Amino acid sequence: MENEKKYLFDKPENIKRLLYLLYASCALLFALDFVIHRHVIHSWENLWGFYPLYGFVGCVVLVLVAKWMRTFLMRAEDYYANEGNAGLDKKPGTDKKTSVDEIHNDELGGNHVDD
Repeated sequence: MENEKKYLFDKPENIKRLLYLLYASCALLFALDFVIHRHVIHSWENLWGFYPLYGFVGCVVLVLVAKWMRTFLMRAEDYYANEGNAGLDKKPGTDKKTSVDEIHNDELGGNHVDD
């Protein structure tokens, strides 16, 4: 196991450096918010922290809409497994049991390799 390749984020000190860089960039952007003049269209864009609050509310609304959509888009866990099981009992004209693959082959033209 000594020959395993080491990657950049395998070392905890590299992760700490990345987090410090992230924190520093957030602090710099926060400080620049007070210095840089923004050309706003609506007056509420001048409010302190408008854009972070707007982004947070947008994400919360997105999650709530997704949870609501899940109620009518959600399918049963075995939805695709039970697809096409209606004709599994008997093949027309025979007494033997058939599989889903045989029924599917019959639908595609009946080209059975083993026949």
